[in-house]
Amino acid sequence: MVDSKWYEYLNKSKLTPPDWVFGVVWPILYVLIGLSMYFNKPQKDDIKLITFFSLQIFFNLIWTTIFFKLQMPRLALFDLFLTLLFTILYFVESIDLSKYLLIPYILWLLLAFYLNAYIVYKN
Repeated sequence: MVDSKWYEYLNKSKLTPPDWVFGVVWPILYVLIGLSMYFNKPQKDDIKLITFFSLQIFFNLIWTTIFFKLQMPRLALFDLFLTLLFTILYFVESIDLSKYLLIPYILWLLLAFYLNAYIVYKN
């Protein structure tokens, strides 16, 4: 169970978006991530592309549990670092069109990294 009071009382950056923004942004980002993989059309021998994609999705998906359920913002920040790392590696391995689809995702991850780092630093 997530302790919403814990998050509510954290010192957060003034750049923290309202809660409803996350419900709008993430579905759009997941569609763009999925389309990027679709346009890459990886083959079985595209092991680097598939690995980087899989790792960035894995680290992306566990962040919420680490941050909110386990209430471990430092570990969540490291998780975001790994998400960014594998997303950038996936970006580098991707073909031209799919790279452009990842730019909003990378920018959002950078914002998330800043917001998470702010919480670690100020709490």
